[in-house]
Amino acid sequence: MESALLVKEYRAGVMECAHYGHICITDEHGRVVYSAGDPHFRAFTRSSAKPFQAIPGIRAGIDRHYNLKPQEIAIMASSHRSEPEHIQVLEHLAHKIGLGEECLICAPSYPLNEESRNNWLRAQGEKRRILHNCSGKHLGILGYSQMKKLDLGSYAEPDHPVQREILETLASLASIEEKEIQLGTDGCGFPVFSLPLSALANAFLKLACPDLIKDESTRIAVETITSAMNQHPVMVGGTNRVDSVLLEDDNIVAKGGFKGVFGFALKKERLGITFKVLDGSEEEWASIAQSILKQLNYSNPKTIARLAEVFPAVIRNDAGTLVGRMDSEFLLHS
Repeated sequence: MESALLVKEYRAGVMECAHYGHICITDEHGRVVYSAGDPHFRAFTRSSAKPFQAIPGIRAGIDRHYNLKPQEIAIMASSHRSEPEHIQVLEHLAHKIGLGEECLICAPSYPLNEESRNNWLRAQGEKRRILHNCSGKHLGILGYSQMKKLDLGSYAEPDHPVQREILETLASLASIEEKEIQLGTDGCGFPVFSLPLSALANAFLKLACPDLIKDESTRIAVETITSAMNQHPVMVGGTNRVDSVLLEDDNIVAKGGFKGVFGFALKKERLGITFKVLDGSEEEWASIAQSILKQLNYSNPKTIARLAEVFPAVIRNDAGTLVGRMDSEFLLHS
């Protein structure tokens, strides 16, 4: 099935860019109820999988074992930008687990948030592993591995017991067989999962509607993780990040990933939603999410207005001058 035109960008009234991709929306029965493009397009989850990667540890009780606060659980599912509050929570988490950042295999990095990075460089700060946007995920899985007395040096290997448990959990929530998930290597060194958007939408719906999960321990873990994400949305992404803005709405669970993949789900409406921008761009996420919510006649217009406020559909040059606009182009088909 061909891709759908999702967003056009105009400069001086002339179309400059066109962004194509795929959208899938599933219901509580796993049926595709709305789509644009190919709802079964296979995409790598990238960081959109982080809430699922946190499930095994929380299911086993690491939150109780290390006396974790909700913001420390949220940072385990995050793609943080190393804003000051992120760094503080990450350092508290590392202290509770009792492991230094030298245990992390993710690369030493600078903060992704521009203001934080500039302040870090002014203070002559060096790259640190804990500043990597995936460090919360790594700390959580290291903490789980340590609690289970598993090898820490191989914690990111696909055959590590925790990584096997993550794969099993994701497949179960996505309602597919493990063999249907193809593994690659993510930017942080972890296994990353390729699966159909429809399966990923099913999994996101389970995050929003954990009553659909048969296993009680998994259901409780999902409730713990998503509650933390909604309580502390900035921990999950950062200031003015699309998933963090959506998480301000208690009816939504959301998490984006690198290279244009995004997942969210609506609790009351019981819908799982995933999309992939084929050119890997993230700039169109807010426009796409807004359009999806509008076309679904979403019951909370404040969330749509909040997206429009934080991510206006205009293009400005480096000096802030208005030079163009961004328009969503797709229609959802049932």
